Amino acid sequence: MSGDWLATDRADLAAERILDAAAELFAEHGVTAVGMADIAKAAGCSRATLYRYFDNRHAVRIAFVHRETRRIVARLDDQVRDIPDPAERIIAAMLGAIGEVRANPLLIAWFRPGDSGTAGRISQDSDVIESLAAAIFADTESSAPERTRLARWLTRIIVSLLAAPGRDEADERAMLEDFVAPIITRTTPARAVD
Repeated sequence: MSGDWLATDRADLAAERILDAAAELFAEHGVTAVGMADIAKAAGCSRATLYRYFDNRHAVRIAFVHRETRRIVARLDDQVRDIPDPAERIIAAMLGAIGEVRANPLLIAWFRPGDSGTAGRISQDSDVIESLAAAIFADTESSAPERTRLARWLTRIIVSLLAAPGRDEADERAMLEDFVAPIITRTTPARAVD
């Protein structure tokens, strides 16, 4: 039994190493320019080994985006969990996500002019990103499909601001307060104060 556990642990480590190597390449060369041979070379493995973990470069991209999304959501949840106003909580989460991506060269590379389309497509076609974003609306009266649709819309706004930033953070906050907050307020009941 312990042999299986070690094999799984090694496989997880190998996949992480591959994703780390891919991230460096994405930042250096752009997401769309990186192929499987490039990733295998950077990870120090054969292409056959790479294909054991990932079927194709789209699978590598999705695995990387999912890993980073989980990390960001975990950090943001800690930061915004106790904000009682639903609209302010969502705005803080959105600005926090934008700030996290912009601060990380491995992530902001996905939003360069030639690469932002890839990020946009993955964000809209990803069940993982959709479910993580929808979790933000767990305390709403909206139905699950409405929460999912709202989560996809908010993710589009984040991707849009990353690809085409506002003048500054104050400008982006004002846009979110003027155009997103009214929607959130309309769909989210106020939390009861304990």
